Amino acid sequence: MPEITGVLPHSRAAKAGVLEGDWLLEINGHPIRDVLDYRFRLADSKVALKLHRGPDILELTIRKGTYDDIGLEFGTPLMDKKHRCENGCLFCFIDQNPPGMRETIYFKDDDSRLSFLHGNYVTLTNLHDEDIDRIIEMHISPVNVSVHATNPDLRVKMMKNKRAGQVLSYLGRLADAGITLRGQIVLCRGLNDGEELERSMRDLSAYWPAMDSASVVPVGLTAHRHGLYPLEPFTPEECAEVIRQIERFNEAFGETHTTEEGEPARIFFASDEFYIRSGTPLPDNDYYGDYNQIDNGVGMLTSLIHEFGLALSMAEDEELASVQRTVTVATGEAAYGTISHLAGELTERCPGLTVRIHAVKNEFFGGQVTVTGLLTGGDILKQLEGAELGECLYLSRTTLRAEGDLFLDGMTPGELSEKLRVPVEFVENDGAALFGALTGIEY
Repeated sequence: MPEITGVLPHSRAAKAGVLEGDWLLEINGHPIRDVLDYRFRLADSKVALKLHRGPDILELTIRKGTYDDIGLEFGTPLMDKKHRCENGCLFCFIDQNPPGMRETIYFKDDDSRLSFLHGNYVTLTNLHDEDIDRIIEMHISPVNVSVHATNPDLRVKMMKNKRAGQVLSYLGRLADAGITLRGQIVLCRGLNDGEELERSMRDLSAYWPAMDSASVVPVGLTAHRHGLYPLEPFTPEECAEVIRQIERFNEAFGETHTTEEGEPARIFFASDEFYIRSGTPLPDNDYYGDYNQIDNGVGMLTSLIHEFGLALSMAEDEELASVQRTVTVATGEAAYGTISHLAGELTERCPGLTVRIHAVKNEFFGGQVTVTGLLTGGDILKQLEGAELGECLYLSRTTLRAEGDLFLDGMTPGELSEKLRVPVEFVENDGAALFGALTGIEY
């Protein structure tokens, strides 16, 4: 049962007599274990609270609008502890972190509640029948699933969890109940690629349209894999073949499956990394539909290009001519080409603007890690120190943790700014936001 750590003044809960320090036992006769129970049961217009206060059990009734809040606060967003991952995945990125980082960096979560609240991907191995029943009853959707392989024996091997194969049956239960599923396959060379990838795509496509999309992303390999399962990166040629394999499957699938608009259905998407590593041109904006897999790095660069282009097309020549500044953008190696291209398009129409682009090599994690979101303050400082940065340095907000106060290595934005002697500002991963940051023109 969660402890109530705060009651907002003048809220419905305060007026009903709820106090800080009370323990919430039930809402409308249903036990409350965490935030999912709380939000689901709170949706009624009349809520009967059962509270534990010292030695007493109290019952209070509150009337409200159907989806209105009642003003209670709890110690954690989940109203409970995060569920720790029970797997030992051969490719786990957290196991590849160097020593000496913040303790929270090494925590592995595998929490279905975070899938609903924040879009995290879960393996299902922490779930049991009663958990699936609750997801179905509450119609928690979408559920984001790290599948990796549909071959049960291979999934057990890759995840080092004896339940990894059997919990795949939950996908069918969720799909039959109308729960939207979104899949993820972390592709490991020589393990779940080739014929195994073909099998996984075939098996997962059977859940369409409930399984509305699935991403295929290359395993992230750092320089700190000492003593771990031997994995090798995909070569550029192999990356190109992965893209071709996915497209062959999609084309065959689209011949017999169509969207509500009558278009050929597409379910599997290679991440941007496969395109960059292989030198394959990125697909256009229409290819990605609703961008359901963008948080997996699928279509992120295409979306950035499209949004930036729209913002630039809306700008008046007079506005662009008024911009007079020199700024710097630091990015990971993977996005360097795209950011440089966008900056070039902008400065062609904006002659008073100089944009310097720096590709920061990820020495902290090793040369195989090229995404911007895993850059550290230390690498940025080391590689930009002494450079002419202009009046501002722009970084992607993805380089900071969710709270926005620390890089992965524990450096703060303020420390980086002080040492580089330039203001540092962070930009959302959005083309219009990047355009606005560079020009000061917003729409």
